[in-house]
Amino acid sequence: MSATSVQFTVAAHIMAALGFRHGEELPSVMLAESVNVDLTFVRKSLSKLSKAGLIVTTRGKNGASRLTRSPKQITLLDIYRASGAPPTFAIHSYPVEKRCPISCNIKGCMSSVLKKAQDSFENSLNGITLADVVAEIRRAS
Repeated sequence: MSATSVQFTVAAHIMAALGFRHGEELPSVMLAESVNVDLTFVRKSLSKLSKAGLIVTTRGKNGASRLTRSPKQITLLDIYRASGAPPTFAIHSYPVEKRCPISCNIKGCMSSVLKKAQDSFENSLNGITLADVVAEIRRAS
């Protein structure tokens, strides 16, 4: 059984930090401290977010990152797609037991159900902006 991916939630955390201090450049060390995770993992996330055009990152000793646009213009779906996280729902890859009708047919039956669930999940993310997340964090602080 595989572990749940945290790529999306780490990317969302990074983006929330950048959105919380929109207009400022934040060093990757500060972002890693906020997430409380290894700097290498944060830098990989920053690279993906940069390739997606969501942030601009300067490299070097004083390197830092900032958003490329307003938090109101960035959705959680943008972040999810940029993060490289695997689909939320996946069909197992265990071999089919040919003598079992369930084993022979479950993958086909479940694929359309899981596609609908994934589409619903992504539609939900598309309706939430980074500004919404930042506002919720400010309310909770």
